[in-house]
Amino acid sequence: MRLSRAYFKTLREVPNEAEIPSHILLLRAGMIKKAAAGIYSYMPMGTRVIDKIQGIIREEMDAKGCQEIRTSVLQPGELWEESGRWSAYGPEMWRVEDRNGRGFCLGPTAEEVFTDIIRNDVTSYRQLPLQLYQFTDKFRDEARPRYGMMRSRDFIMKDNYSFDKDEEGLEISYREMFDAYNKVFTRCGLTFRPVEADNGAIGGSASHEFTALCEYGESEICYCDSCDMAKTVEKAECADAPASDEEMLPMEKVSTPGTKTIDEVAAFLGIDKTRTLKALLFTTYNEDGSEAGYVAAFIRGDRELNMTKLVNALGISEYMIEFADEEKMSAACGCVGGFTGPVGLHDCRIVVDSEIPGLRNLVAGACEEDCHIINMNYGRDYEADIVTDIKNLLEGDPCPVCGAPIKHARGVEVGQIFKLGTKYSEAMGAIYKDENQQDHPIVMGCYGIGVSRTFQAIIDMPENHDENGIIWPVSVAPYHAIITLMKPDDEVQANLAEDIYNKLWAAGVETVLDDRKERPGVKFKDADLIGIPIRITVGRDAADGRVEYKLRREADKISLTGEEAVAKAVELVNAEKHGPRR
Repeated sequence: MRLSRAYFKTLREVPNEAEIPSHILLLRAGMIKKAAAGIYSYMPMGTRVIDKIQGIIREEMDAKGCQEIRTSVLQPGELWEESGRWSAYGPEMWRVEDRNGRGFCLGPTAEEVFTDIIRNDVTSYRQLPLQLYQFTDKFRDEARPRYGMMRSRDFIMKDNYSFDKDEEGLEISYREMFDAYNKVFTRCGLTFRPVEADNGAIGGSASHEFTALCEYGESEICYCDSCDMAKTVEKAECADAPASDEEMLPMEKVSTPGTKTIDEVAAFLGIDKTRTLKALLFTTYNEDGSEAGYVAAFIRGDRELNMTKLVNALGISEYMIEFADEEKMSAACGCVGGFTGPVGLHDCRIVVDSEIPGLRNLVAGACEEDCHIINMNYGRDYEADIVTDIKNLLEGDPCPVCGAPIKHARGVEVGQIFKLGTKYSEAMGAIYKDENQQDHPIVMGCYGIGVSRTFQAIIDMPENHDENGIIWPVSVAPYHAIITLMKPDDEVQANLAEDIYNKLWAAGVETVLDDRKERPGVKFKDADLIGIPIRITVGRDAADGRVEYKLRREADKISLTGEEAVAKAVELVNAEKHGPRR
C-alpha cells in the first residue's frame, strides 16, 4: 500500500472527546472515527488490525473443532420471549418493530438465536458435541458510552456456543475454550488474567472473565499471590470477621446530634468504625418499571457494599434497583436519612451482611433525627429477610481461601466464558434423544470475545504505547513494515524504496510505502503514531544502497544495505507474526 494513494489522515491535536490514552491514540492515528456517542467507524488501518485479531481468534477456534456461521443482528422478539429475557434484559436492549408490529431487537448477545438453530436441526446424541461461532456487531444502549471501544453502543464480538450431552461434555468444552482464550489473548500481545466472574444477565452455573490488566480499565479484580484465588470484585467472596464472644449489653438510645456519617458517629462516640452498622437504602422496580418496594441493606461501618451481590441476593436485574428517595422512603418505612438502623424499620425488605449476626454490641441509627442506638445485636433486637455476603473484598483483606492479604488490579474485560447448562435448552425445547431414545435437554456453554474492545485494550498495555503513539505487536499490526521515502522525486531513492517494497511483499512482509510529498518530520511522526513495528528509511545513503533500519519498540537505528534490511525484517516477522511463542 502506498500512502500517496491511501485514505489516511492523522491528527496532531488531542480530540476533545477522547478520555484515555488508547482512545486518544486510535483517533489521532486515524484508526477510527466517531459517528455518534458510543458509535464508531473503522478506517482502513483500524480495519486491518480488526481483521488480524479476528484471524487469530478464527485460527484458535478452528483448532478446537469449532465451525463458523453468521446470524442476523436483527433477532425475533418471540425467541427472547421463549427464554424469558425479553423483559428481563432491561433498557440496554434496542427493541424495534416491523411494519406489522412484530417485535425484534438488535442483538446484544445470541443465546436465543443459536439455541433456535440447534433445536431445529439436532435430535440425536450422535450429533453431539457441537461448537458454533460467529463474528457480528452487537448492540447495547449504554446509558453512558465512554472510553471509545471500552463502553460503546455498537461493538464487534466473537461469540460461540457449545452443545453437549451432559455436564461432563460441557466441562471438556469449557476447558477447551479456556485454553483457546489464553492462546488468543497471548498472541494478541495482552497482559491478562482469567478470573472467576459473576454470570450476570447471561446466567448459568459458572463463568470466567479474561481481564487485560491496565491502568484505565473499568473492571477490578481481586487476586492472591499465595494461592490460585482470582475473581472479579463482583464475584469475590469476602471472609467474615470472627464471631464475637462478648456478652450482649442492654440496648440503649443515645443522642448523636449532627452525626450522619460513619466517621462522624465513630468520632463522636469514641469507637472504631468496625463497631458501627452502615445503612444503604434502595427502591426496587418490577420488569415493567413500576415500583416493587424498598430495601434496606446493612453492612459493617468500615465495609463497602457490593451491588452485584445485593442484586443477586434480591433475585433481580441491575436495572431494577436504585438508591431511594429518602423522604419518600421515610414516609413509607420510618427511615431517617443519616440515622437509619434496622430497629424501627417497617414495610421494607432488610438485607444484612453475613458477618453482622456474629458481631456484638454494634452502633446503628435509631430511625430518629440525631439519635443512634448502642449495643444493638442481631437476633435479640432485630432480624433480616436475607442474610448473605454483600460486601466487597478490599485490598489487604484476608484471602477467603488461604488468609493471605488480597491484592487488587484494574483491567478491561476482553472475554468471558459461561457454563450455561440447560438454562436455554429447557426454556426453548432444545432436546436430543439418547441411546435409549430418552429425551434430554442439550447442555450448553457460551464463550464471547469483545473484538473491538481487544483492539483498544492492546494499545492500553504499557508496552504498546508511548508519548509518540501506538506500538503494535507484529501479530496484529496493520502492516509489518513501513518504508519512509525521504525524497519521492529522487530517482535513486525511489528505485531503492520500490525494490525493498516489492521484495518485502514477496517474502510475506506486509509493507506500506510512505511516498507522500511531505516533510521528513511529518513522515516520522506519522510512522510512530500509527505504530508500524519496522521502519526502513530510504534517504541520502541510497546511492550506496544503504538504508536506516529501526524497530518501533527501540530507540536505536542501524545502517544496513537494502538486502540486509529485507532479510532482517523477514526474520522478525516470521518469528513474531503468529504472536509470542507458546
